[in-house]
Amino acid sequence: MKESLFKLSGPLLALPRFAKRILVLLVDMGLCIVTLWLAYYLRLGEFISIAGKSEWAGGAVWASASAIAIALPIFIVSGLYRAIFRYSGWPALMTVGRAVAVYGLLYATIFTAVGVTGVPRTIGIIQPILLLLLVGASRALARVWLGDQYASILQRSSRPKALIYGAGSSGRQLAAAMANSHEIQVVGFVDDDERLHGHILNGQPIYNPADMTNLVATLHISNVLLAMPNLSRHRRNEILRNVSIARVAVRTLPSMNDLAQGKVSVSDLRDLDIDDLLGRESVTPNHILLTKNILRKVVLVTGAGGSIGSELCRQILQVGPSKLLLIEQSEFALYSIHQELEEKFRGSETVLVPLLASVQDPDRMREIMSTWHPDTVYHAAAYKHVPLVEHNPAAGIKNNVMGTLHTAQAAAENGVSDFVLISTDKAVRPTNVMGASKRLAEMVLQALAPVKTDTRFCMVRFGNVLGSSGSVVPKFRQQIRDGGPITLTHPDVTRFFMTIPEAAQLVIQAGAMAKGGDVFVLDMGQPVKIIDLAKRMVELSGLTLKDDHHPEGDIAIEVTGLRPGEKLFEELLIGNDPQATIHACIMKAHEAFIPWAQFEAKLAALEVALNVNDVGVIRWMMKQLVAGYVPSDEIVDWVYLEQEDEAEKLGLHAS
Repeated sequence: MKESLFKLSGPLLALPRFAKRILVLLVDMGLCIVTLWLAYYLRLGEFISIAGKSEWAGGAVWASASAIAIALPIFIVSGLYRAIFRYSGWPALMTVGRAVAVYGLLYATIFTAVGVTGVPRTIGIIQPILLLLLVGASRALARVWLGDQYASILQRSSRPKALIYGAGSSGRQLAAAMANSHEIQVVGFVDDDERLHGHILNGQPIYNPADMTNLVATLHISNVLLAMPNLSRHRRNEILRNVSIARVAVRTLPSMNDLAQGKVSVSDLRDLDIDDLLGRESVTPNHILLTKNILRKVVLVTGAGGSIGSELCRQILQVGPSKLLLIEQSEFALYSIHQELEEKFRGSETVLVPLLASVQDPDRMREIMSTWHPDTVYHAAAYKHVPLVEHNPAAGIKNNVMGTLHTAQAAAENGVSDFVLISTDKAVRPTNVMGASKRLAEMVLQALAPVKTDTRFCMVRFGNVLGSSGSVVPKFRQQIRDGGPITLTHPDVTRFFMTIPEAAQLVIQAGAMAKGGDVFVLDMGQPVKIIDLAKRMVELSGLTLKDDHHPEGDIAIEVTGLRPGEKLFEELLIGNDPQATIHACIMKAHEAFIPWAQFEAKLAALEVALNVNDVGVIRWMMKQLVAGYVPSDEIVDWVYLEQEDEAEKLGLHAS
């Protein structure tokens, strides 16, 4: 029956607009007569025949004609026939109410206040009330029948069902926003407040989170929507652990800062990210350290289009430099970050200067420094993907080492006060070219610091940042969406993680503490096993892990083997004597380096090998220069002997 009515709505929707209005007008005429007939019944206790010879028949005819003559003009003037009923809602019903109120006032004046022979006075009150109910009901019925509301009713049982975790203001707003959703059906709330359990909120029951597993089974829940944006990180992680036991997908609202204190909407929901799973409590930044090297100064960021570089630019602009120079060798990346910053910080007094340049070009770097005279430089430009640099060692070292050298020298020559290098935990006892190149870049600044005393050189070392290009999390999420398997290089791979905004803020604060040649290390918290992260992402997607113990599971994890140069465990310190600083999340390391008087010649020799792209000699020299560098595919002795002979011919033999 319902399906046949739904099919009948098609021809009605296809009618011309004028024909639809005439049809609705005829319906309203019929409702005027029907409501009068019902009004007489309610007044007299019996149905009368207007065409009969009842004593009330004549009056009923006049009352019916008057109802039509008064109602239809008022309805037309009020705009009742301009509304599109299948999309009408509360505003349309309010229009109906106002129109019928005007009609009722006139109708009651004639038939109740003045009076008409053959028409009981109470008809003037009863009939308008009935007309209001039936006209309003006809509009609501049209919305349900002709609109997609009817389709949603038919499909209600097939929509995924969800519980909203959190019955506060955000949860209520989210429930209201999802009332018309065709993708998901909210069937209740869960909340930690025991006083709310068993109560009804906006027509939805509030359940106890302890019953989550039973609720998922009995209500057929497939999603839990976490609507508690002000939760502490610790409490959020507790909730996620409890929800994961119920095997449901979890989506969440961002923090109230990200929501900009605005109204919550369905579009604000997002999949859980790694910072929801592993993130730490945020540490309030030290405003003095944030502003010291930035406020009303000229600031330069290399690699401005990269993950860290772009976030540095965002954080720097919030502080208020006089100028921000964006250096990037990728035209598209530079265009993207420049457009974003101009839009996001429209009205800011800071001058944005986008500069296409490569840090490997010493003349271009000197030209930029001498033209704009930056006060502070944040050097984030680097090739950082381990397998790519492993396959392209000369290009990686040129960019990471020589690029740092040229940029640092140009900065020192042009009076830059502070130079901050963005380094990596892969520089500690490296097993790959990328890590070795970053350690060598650190050594460049350590060596330059005592001889270029007008510029304070320092470096900030930290681990993986969440959401950077090549991050494991978006890769895992996509693999889960595709049905698996999740590819993992080794079951014992362990990494440190930090959010990009937190890392950028700490880099700025660390740089402000520099005295020259400092190696700062960020507190990354506890390392995380990547396989545990993968398992948790599967669980919080509402799926099950497929393994030998659960062959019927949804998502398998496939171990592919370590990539070239990849380490199982990352470290942040070469030595074991970190020194505390005035910031709880920033330590200072003491690490050996080669004095500039000896180091300069070795770098010049390395550059010769880089320019001729002699990979064997390059790798051998890196091993001599970087203490603790042991390539993952250690070359056999006879190859090294052959390379030493070649190196001696070039005058490259290391002492």
